[in-house]
Amino acid sequence: MCRFQELRNKEVIDICEGVRIGFVFDVEIDVCSGRVVAIIVPGCRGFFWFFGKREDYIIPWCDIRKIGDDIILVNIQRK
Repeated sequence: MCRFQELRNKEVIDICEGVRIGFVFDVEIDVCSGRVVAIIVPGCRGFFWFFGKREDYIIPWCDIRKIGDDIILVNIQRK
């Protein structure tokens, strides 16, 4: 079992490209089943926050390969 706050402290790494995506910001939950559907990692921001922001990464739960003590390994197809 893992609490939401513990997820927020973990860095998400894409094992397909070997890149750091960021830290978990939020989760998407199916309220009917009570299950976590996806984790949300904020997209990279431009120079200062007001110059725009890329789309957030919404990573489906099925794309998570491993949740470790400090990191979450995912396998996603990014554009």
